Amino acid sequence: MQKLEANPNALGIFGYSFLEQNADKVQSSVIDGHMAEFEEIASGDYAISRPLFFYVKAQHVGTVPGIEEYLAEFTSEQAWGEDGYLVDKGMIPLPEDQRAEISAQVKSLSKMELN
Repeated sequence: MQKLEANPNALGIFGYSFLEQNADKVQSSVIDGHMAEFEEIASGDYAISRPLFFYVKAQHVGTVPGIEEYLAEFTSEQAWGEDGYLVDKGMIPLPEDQRAEISAQVKSLSKMELN
């Protein structure tokens, strides 16, 4: 933050929550006419935002204690829903239909294919 404040021409790359917490000191870069705002990121219009992925080896399920519970917690509406506690940490939730689809895949522990 000090380097960004010291040099008005400096650029920094950081998470959305940092931008929100320091909105009085830093501003978003405009990418293809879009600012790093909640709606722009959620819609995918802010082109340099990226999703968060978790990878779990099938061999670890049932072997490593807590993996199934961890996945269930992280994909619960209390965590990743529109009013979930991860939103307070800067995570932009997926649309409800995508959350439901991924949640079902996690519950069944089925192999997930990326599009």
